[in-house]
Amino acid sequence: MKNIVVLVSGGGTNLQALIDAEKSGIIKGGRITCVISSNPSAYALERAKNNDIPTRVIPRREYSDSVSYSKAVLAALNEEKADLVVLAGFMTILDECVTNEYAYKIINVHPALIPSFCGEGYYGLKVHEAALAYGVKVSGATIHFVNEKADAGAIILQGVVDVQNGDTPEILQKRIMENVEWKLLPKAVSLFCQDRIEITDGRAYIK
Repeated sequence: MKNIVVLVSGGGTNLQALIDAEKSGIIKGGRITCVISSNPSAYALERAKNNDIPTRVIPRREYSDSVSYSKAVLAALNEEKADLVVLAGFMTILDECVTNEYAYKIINVHPALIPSFCGEGYYGLKVHEAALAYGVKVSGATIHFVNEKADAGAIILQGVVDVQNGDTPEILQKRIMENVEWKLLPKAVSLFCQDRIEITDGRAYIK
């Protein structure tokens, strides 16, 4: 049984999707053993406590730079014996000291179809604003491994929704979360925990 540590910063809707998936048996071979938040007031911490999942808070503002913060997160991950790290609305880019030690063991969800509308500066509603401004007819979400570059790790799964006339960034965000993120993130976690993701030449393949 693999130890899943989830990193959060906000409301924790993706965390809730993972919790629900674990309870319903969708996630096989792993369990959420700890939730770590960069924000002491994140509602995601309440979601964890309501489901008897241990929590830790490592406030980003208490660290002077990304490297010192990342070292604190790395120490916590090692203490928790993390087999898989899931970034679920985690608003801090981790230094390569973490991504190197946990290579192909950190999963993130990005609310667009990488390589579109991704990279530094593309997060939250900004992603959907950019997609709508460009006039795309479909959008979606990407579940990918995390490396030292923002949104540049190997893609595990992608899912698509139609963009509809009159969509606002908020409406599109909700459609993508409900139809793609909350379904594919637990699926990717389960695939990892069952050792069904294979890396070849830097690309992820499902066995």
